[in-house]
Amino acid sequence: MIREDNKSLESNLAKYRMIDSGGKHLTVRAIKVTLDGALGSRGAWLLEPYADSATSTGLNTVRIEDLKQTARLAIQNDVQLCVHAIGDRANRETLNVYEEAFLAFPDKKDLRWRIEHAQHLNASDIPRFGALGVIPAMQGIHCTSDAPYVPARLGPQRAEEGAYVWQKLMKTGAIISNGTDTPVEDINPIASYHATVSRKLKDGSVFYADQRMSRDEALKSYTWNAAYSGFEENGKGSLSPGKLADITVLSKDILTIPEDEIPTASVKYTIVGGRVMYKQ
Repeated sequence: MIREDNKSLESNLAKYRMIDSGGKHLTVRAIKVTLDGALGSRGAWLLEPYADSATSTGLNTVRIEDLKQTARLAIQNDVQLCVHAIGDRANRETLNVYEEAFLAFPDKKDLRWRIEHAQHLNASDIPRFGALGVIPAMQGIHCTSDAPYVPARLGPQRAEEGAYVWQKLMKTGAIISNGTDTPVEDINPIASYHATVSRKLKDGSVFYADQRMSRDEALKSYTWNAAYSGFEENGKGSLSPGKLADITVLSKDILTIPEDEIPTASVKYTIVGGRVMYKQ
């Protein structure tokens, strides 16, 4: 993803765009913008003050007018826009900008614009993801990493209503892409997969169990959904003739072993384009 100011984007965006370069190892077709901070530091931009800091609603780190200009540049140049938005205010503002751009360019279809993280949502904004075709690019491991302080930051009502609401988002038709957000979290996806299906904290408690993904849903979020979120589902994300044969072989079947054993699974092989690139 490209991180540059609008002036530079306007001059260079068409030159930056490339698809399947370097033997299909590099695609550049997206812009990244960071609209707010993180919840732990009370930097996530909220609609209402923090439950544990009544004078703060977090941080807006990019002007909305600037984001609107970025959106226009993205849609005019057939480039994805991917906005880091963690708090409910940041997510609402991003959805508003996306919706405005979509209405202004109704001939542009299948844009697959994303919100990176989409961690804390207002209930009224949850249906907008599916309706607008916006992809919540989320990280299961963030849920269990953040859960110990989420109720303190948001209060129990907001936490239950809109914190890491995977099932609520999927019911709107939204396609959730999963990842690890390295280096914030470890690059190994096994812990994040386990968090996605269990939402289990280190103390054994479960963070709003009704929002857990099934094992099949979680696996798809890490494979086909992730490929779809980058316009790469025709070459990656599932095993079928003609695709790139990017395969991870695990030591255990994470779809069938007891849930608590999932973290003990390890990577035996990684195969990239049909070639074994790593062997345990």
